[in-house]
Formats: sequence, structure tokens, C-alpha cells
Amino acid sequence: MGLNSIINETKPKMNAVVDDLKRKLAAVRTGRASTGILDNIVVDYYGTQTPLNQMASVSVPEPQLLTVQPWDATQIDAIEKAINTANLGINPSNDGKLIRLPIPPLNEERRQQLAKQVHEIAEEHRIAVRNVRQHSNNDLKKLLHDKEISEDNERIGLEEVQKLTNEFVGMIDDLAKKKEEEILTV
Repeated sequence: MGLNSIINETKPKMNAVVDDLKRKLAAVRTGRASTGILDNIVVDYYGTQTPLNQMASVSVPEPQLLTVQPWDATQIDAIEKAINTANLGINPSNDGKLIRLPIPPLNEERRQQLAKQVHEIAEEHRIAVRNVRQHSNNDLKKLLHDKEISEDNERIGLEEVQKLTNEFVGMIDDLAKKKEEEILTV
């Protein structure tokens, strides 16, 4: 394992952290309807925990409304129950064929709570990127210790890993800032 392979392995790991952040931020509710807030909902489908998006189509017909149309109409009650259990602060209404989820406007206190939640999620992901950096730096130090690379190459490697860390922490900050603005904009 050489210097380049360590650096080449670092970037995809950090990318995975940013992708995870994007998924987590999509699930945080804003004042507008977004199918992302239902991404983590699982439904008991004949004893099997099944993601909602694998058993129904979810759409946004209006900015303040989500609709869920089950492919198997017999599962509409189970889907409604799963949405209620998820505790999203949304009251679903069911007409037997379609579940409507009106998205209530957020009050200021709830906006502040959600902005704080976004900040905490972003911090967890910054820490994850720094952990990837730590592992890569340890690998570089091990290569130096085993005399597989020179001190100059170790320094170059450490600088490259730090550049990647700065780049990915910057991406995390940008994503979190955009999401906070989205939440705090009335």
C-alpha cells in the first residue's frame, strides 16, 4: 500500500460521509413539502419491514401537500399508521385510495429547533470526515515507520489528506448553511 493508494482511498470515504449528510438533511422538515421527509419511514408489510417508497408512490402536488398512493390499496391503513408512528408532526388523512399529508407551516420555535438539529447533524459529519483523515494519517505514519515512504512523501501525503479534509468540511458547511437558510426562511 503506497502513498497514492492511501490518498485515493481517502476521497471516496469522505464522499460517502457527504452523501450520508445529504440523505440526513433531506429528511429534516422545512416549511415546504418534500418527499425526502418520508424516506426513513418503514411499513409493516405482512410482517416484513418495508421502506415506504418501495410500496407507494409519493408526490408533491402542491408546495404544502404530500400525497402517498399505495400500489396495494389494502396496505393504506398500515402506511398511515407508519406515518403517524414516525412522529413527523404531520396528520395524514386517508380517503381509501390516497393519503394526503398537509405540511403545516413551522412556527419560529420549531424552526430554531430544526436549525439546531441541522447544526448537530453537520457536526457529526464533520467529525466523521476528521476520523477518515485520522485513519489516513495513521496509515501514512505507519508507511513511514515501516520505511516504505520517505519523510518528504509522508509530509506530502499529510498535506494532501488535509486538503481533502478542508474541501469536504467546506462542503458540509455549505450544505448545512443552505438547509438552515431553507428552514429559517418564512
